[in-house]
Amino acid sequence: MEAAKYIAYFSSYAGKETPGIYIYHFDEENEDLSFIEFVSGLKDPSFMKLSPKHETLYAFSQAEGDTAKSAAVAYRIEAGTGKLTYLGQQLTADKSSTHINTDHAEQFLMLVSYSGGTLSLLPLGEDGEISELSDQVRHEGSSITPKRQESAHPHSIYTDPTDQFVVVPDLGMDKIMVYRLDRAEGKLHPHDEVHLTPGSGPRHLTFHPTLDYAYVIQELSSTLTVLSYDRQAGKLEPVQIVNTLPEHYEGSDNSTAEVQVSPCGSFLYGSNRGHDSIVVFSIDPESGMLTLVDHTSTLGSHPRHFSLTPSGRYLFAANKDSDSVQLFKVDPESGKLSSTGQHISISQPTCVRFYPL
Repeated sequence: MEAAKYIAYFSSYAGKETPGIYIYHFDEENEDLSFIEFVSGLKDPSFMKLSPKHETLYAFSQAEGDTAKSAAVAYRIEAGTGKLTYLGQQLTADKSSTHINTDHAEQFLMLVSYSGGTLSLLPLGEDGEISELSDQVRHEGSSITPKRQESAHPHSIYTDPTDQFVVVPDLGMDKIMVYRLDRAEGKLHPHDEVHLTPGSGPRHLTFHPTLDYAYVIQELSSTLTVLSYDRQAGKLEPVQIVNTLPEHYEGSDNSTAEVQVSPCGSFLYGSNRGHDSIVVFSIDPESGMLTLVDHTSTLGSHPRHFSLTPSGRYLFAANKDSDSVQLFKVDPESGKLSSTGQHISISQPTCVRFYPL
């Protein structure tokens, strides 16, 4: 694929008076990263979602105090420069938000609150503005791990490839909850639930771009579960479990974070916090099953998030505890990662997003 140019957005744990979102220009041709500006005024905007349709970036600002609500915030993306202009915000969860996304049609903004146990659905206007909450669902349940699974903890939210169903991994319940999206009413209706290994703690999920498979990374057990997907029925079924750590790793403090499939669909990547690595798997083009390829150090501590560029040629790893984002090149044949020697210093980076120019 041809080299491309992007605006790169990096969010962080930050107070309202300090930079929360950092904006860079990235040119794949010469691996050039250049700073544009930063945006402040948000408290801990730890996750972001870009909307190409609305030319908008969505983030959240966390609740402050026991009675406060967190807010979903919208910024218009300036054509050519990637600079952000504040559009507006709406209140969402009773407690802090954890993950933010849109449906594929970009008609709804979706958020989850890990601490509050809730899912929030907010309609989006024609210009990308956020409307008031149309639905909120609360999960009830628990699992076997003390302190981490004493109650429900939805950790991320997605729509399936058909855009008819909403899929929510819940770390506290060891389940993936599936809802039918009622677009006319702006509501989520319970549809199915997938039971995963007790104590595994599902965190993030991704669908394969062409095959009927999904992949969920499990924070507590350092595993990945492959799920076959019946898109007509909206049903997921576990078919394979693999470890994200090297076979002889003896550490006990690892927890996984992000999972992504390469744009070409040939490789899957997951991050290990503790082992501080990106694990690489090849994906069987027929069965969707995973085969281990490699582990690559993220050259930092606690890779909370990473993102592949839309071309699939580069991967940016956000090392939260070492205040750095490391840039890796992707081998198109093997999927393996190699350091470019490039990195940028950002205080507690938490999410990476790319906007093509």
